[in-house]
Amino acid sequence: MELEKQIQKDIMEAMKAKEQVRLAAVRAIKSAILLAKTSEGGAKELSDADIIKIIQKLAKQRHESADLYVSAGRQELADNELAEAAVLETYLPKQLSEAEVEERLKTIIAEVGASKPSDMGKVMGVATKQLAGLAEGKTISAIVRKLLQ
Repeated sequence: MELEKQIQKDIMEAMKAKEQVRLAAVRAIKSAILLAKTSEGGAKELSDADIIKIIQKLAKQRHESADLYVSAGRQELADNELAEAAVLETYLPKQLSEAEVEERLKTIIAEVGASKPSDMGKVMGVATKQLAGLAEGKTISAIVRKLLQ
């Protein structure tokens, strides 16, 4: 809930400072929050964790769009997407390095008692909850697969 108030405040600041890229990025967050709140079966109030998930999704979309623009030879559009992604990432918690993720996953594997590749599902269930917002799912999955081999 605190993050939502911060986003609203940042919209006003970006408008006053006439920062178009920042304004577009923060408005995208606000729009996604409103969509999540008003969608059928959606929660009336979103926690900060829910908002972080929304922001992660938006940042990932911006990076994917930038990759598409670069492959299509539209660097100016890619630069805009990457600038918005950078603004979005300021709201996300600091991502863990691969070494830090690996250390945490070793602990989780020991807790769960996993020892073979077929135990990956058990490990991933716990790991994605504990590392939510701190590491990408792809990274977690790759490291778990490596550790269980």
